[in-house]
Amino acid sequence: MDVWSGLAFGFGNALTFTNLGWALLGCFLGTAIGVLPGIGPALTIALLLPITFQVSATGAFILFCGVFYGAMYGGSTTSILLNTPGESGSIITALEGAKMARHGRAGPALYTAAIGSFVAGTIGTLGISFLGPVVVDLALKLGPAEYFSLMVLCFVTVSAVLGGSALRGLTSLGLGLMLGLIGIDLQTGQPRLTFGVTELLDGTDVVLVAVALFAVGEALYLAWRHHDAKAQVLKVGRLSMSKEDWKRSVGPWFRGAALGFPFGVLPAGGTEMPTMLSYYTERKLVRREHRGEFGTTGAIEGVAGPEAANNAAAAGILVPMLTLGLPTSATAAIMLSAFQSYGIQPGPLLFTSQAELVWTLIASLYIANVMLVVLNLPLVGLWARILKIPAPQLYAGILVFATIGTYGISNSVIDLVILYTLGVIAMFMRRFDFPTAPVVIGMILGPMAEQAMRQALTISQGDWTTFITRPVSVVILSLAVVALVVPKLWGLREKRRQAQHEAQLPPE
Repeated sequence: MDVWSGLAFGFGNALTFTNLGWALLGCFLGTAIGVLPGIGPALTIALLLPITFQVSATGAFILFCGVFYGAMYGGSTTSILLNTPGESGSIITALEGAKMARHGRAGPALYTAAIGSFVAGTIGTLGISFLGPVVVDLALKLGPAEYFSLMVLCFVTVSAVLGGSALRGLTSLGLGLMLGLIGIDLQTGQPRLTFGVTELLDGTDVVLVAVALFAVGEALYLAWRHHDAKAQVLKVGRLSMSKEDWKRSVGPWFRGAALGFPFGVLPAGGTEMPTMLSYYTERKLVRREHRGEFGTTGAIEGVAGPEAANNAAAAGILVPMLTLGLPTSATAAIMLSAFQSYGIQPGPLLFTSQAELVWTLIASLYIANVMLVVLNLPLVGLWARILKIPAPQLYAGILVFATIGTYGISNSVIDLVILYTLGVIAMFMRRFDFPTAPVVIGMILGPMAEQAMRQALTISQGDWTTFITRPVSVVILSLAVVALVVPKLWGLREKRRQAQHEAQLPPE
């Protein structure tokens, strides 16, 4: 059956009372899970797997996909309000979203995140419907050399964009790369940087590190620098978007979706790289009069773009799982195991052998997007009320919440030691203007870049020129060089122009 016939058939099934109920339940659970740091859709779906013994395959997968999409929506809420990313894909959203909230613009930040998620989720679902097989074909043509080059590009954008200087950005990135090396070396099976601690053999959890750097570090810094006797209450401000906010958000929504979906399809893509690249793109494309908002009062483009990229990438993750049986994230891997528990094998024949299931699932994704907007927009005012809590009580609550959440997930004292050690490091990083986001980016992408580099060298028998002889790889590396050099040249040009302008001014 063709796409249009499949969608018509799918909507006919998805709009039944039972399937709408599963979609609504999934969206509600996913939003709640996204707000809680450290839980995540993968763990939630894993806990829900026993329902596969009682519920039909269609109902179960509508529920699972609702949880997945909802978690992408909910993850932005605590990123914006509390500077505590609920998901790794929401880490970049916290950079500008938290600053907007501190300056009385929590409402517009939450609105642009919710509507951007809807726009990008819809575009991503359209991509699943129409472009999935085409994008998968392109993704399969990329080898380890191309993946390594992509990650180098991300490293460069991190150091070029974040922090007061490239040196500080690279220092933070180096700390993240070191954290990423902790655990078992996947090539040799040898433990690295574990210091004999058994709990470190699996590495450090990225959400734990994000909570430590963003939430615990921020709370400790504010406690350290808090001098006012009177408790400060953050202003909520207006709860809707102005005409100017809409104008500034539309472009980033579509650009973020265009970046996010292809990365979601890539076997090593995920949501971290496209959100970082989206942030870099919006920072470069923003109009001159709004450029100063980045990193100070918070720019709405820095929330709209990354949040759209996050949700489009989440939709893209479903493409290789359905068309190739290839899970590219933990959530997709658990959903794949759910397919297998029903005796269904995802792959090229899935669209013909299980047409009813696939097209009902795709149709339910469109419905879930609408449900999530309807659920989230009315709650903007409720979420924003969190900011009315006095800062000392609010950040004390964040510390308690982070501690209980971290221990509850792993029941490990070692994780608590890591949480507060990194929190103290983040406090000093904040004091001396070292950006924290590159630490998380380096930790996530470092092991992936190492694996891609070693695989590429193995394939080329140790020939390092493989990274510059493959056309796609050399183009990506050239973009990385441009991203590193051009801002420096532009800065020198601006300084020279300013010096010439000052020289032409008449003496006082």
